Amino acid sequence: MNSKGNIVFLGMMGSGKSSIGRLISKKLKLDFYDVDKEIEKKLKMKISKIFIEKGETYFRNYEEKVALNLLKKNNIIIALGGGTFLNDNVRKEIITNHISFWLNWDDKVLIDRIKKTQKRPIAMKLNETQLKNLIKKRSNIYCKALYKINCNQLKKNEITDKILKIYEKI
Repeated sequence: MNSKGNIVFLGMMGSGKSSIGRLISKKLKLDFYDVDKEIEKKLKMKISKIFIEKGETYFRNYEEKVALNLLKKNNIIIALGGGTFLNDNVRKEIITNHISFWLNWDDKVLIDRIKKTQKRPIAMKLNETQLKNLIKKRSNIYCKALYKINCNQLKKNEITDKILKIYEKI
C-alpha cells in the first residue's frame, strides 16, 4: 500500500470517522489512529478540557502537529477530527499524498448526533441554524477529499463495503 498513501477519513463531528476507520483497519489489517484520541493521550486531557483551559488556537496548532506526524507514517488508517481538514497544511498533505474519504450525511442526521453528546466543544454552544451553517461551511472544504461517501440510509457495514470497493480499484 505504500504507493497508495494512508487512508484518511474526514467529515463533520458525528459522521462516523472513528468507527468506520476502525472497521476498515481491521479488514485491511492496518493500524488505526484517531487524531483526537492521540491529542488526548499526549496532553492527558479531554478535547473539551483542552478548549476550556488552553483555547481553540492552542488546540488547532497542536492538532496540526499531531496530524502531520501521523501522516508521515505508512500503511495506516487515520480518522481526523472534524476541523483537522480545514487546516491548509494538513489538507495539502492529504490531498497530495494520501487517499481521503469524506463521510457525508444529511444535516439533520449530523445535528441529531452532535446534540446527543457533550464532548464536542465547538458545537455545544451552537443552535440548530448555526450548526447547519457550520456544516455548510465545512462541507465546502470537505468536498476537496478524493472520495465522497454519501452515508445516508447506509449501515456501517455498507459504508465499509463501499469504501473497500473503491480502495481495491486504486
